[in-house]
Amino acid sequence: MKTKSLKSIEEKMAELDSGSLRYHILEAAKDFKTSWVSLGQALYSVWKDKAYKEWGYATFEAYTSKEIGIRKQTALKLLKSYFFLEKEEPSYLRQEYLQEAQPVNLPGYESINLLRLAKRKKELDSQDYARLKNDIFEKGKDASEVRKNLAVMIRERKELDPQEAWEKRRASTIRRFLSSLKALKQEIETAKLLPYPVIKEMTALIDRIESELA
Repeated sequence: MKTKSLKSIEEKMAELDSGSLRYHILEAAKDFKTSWVSLGQALYSVWKDKAYKEWGYATFEAYTSKEIGIRKQTALKLLKSYFFLEKEEPSYLRQEYLQEAQPVNLPGYESINLLRLAKRKKELDSQDYARLKNDIFEKGKDASEVRKNLAVMIRERKELDPQEAWEKRRASTIRRFLSSLKALKQEIETAKLLPYPVIKEMTALIDRIESELA
């Protein structure tokens, strides 16, 4: 599914002469929106390896502004958005996904940056994050829509009754702990790192914790 901004650009392009200046400007804007992942990956490599110094630039910001004409704020968003995908949502960077989805269907870097920021919000839980993620990757919502949805979510969470907010935070924390505990148990059991009685106790503990969430 294409984002609304990309649809708008393509609709305008369809009405113009392909040789006109206005058409080429829209085409360039479209290319930027659809290839930001590649650019973000390249910028991340340049930043991580400090390759810009070999090219005569003292800082990463100087390189991005003078060499490729991207403002510091935009360059950092591109870099951080790519790194976020690589770390938190690597499946969306796999070749199979990119080939199947086509670059034009990928969300913009600003939407990914908002998802990155949402991941760090204490007011939001895993379900809130999943909703935003679905809005971005499945529904193709633009950054402006995602930003509005994020603001509404945060406001709603802050307006919760203190007891309700505590219970929600408690449940979210326990679920995260339970998930980690199950993963550790699986790893220990597979590699036979601990005796069976200990693993059995871990299973019992997991059952007890799950009963707390029932």
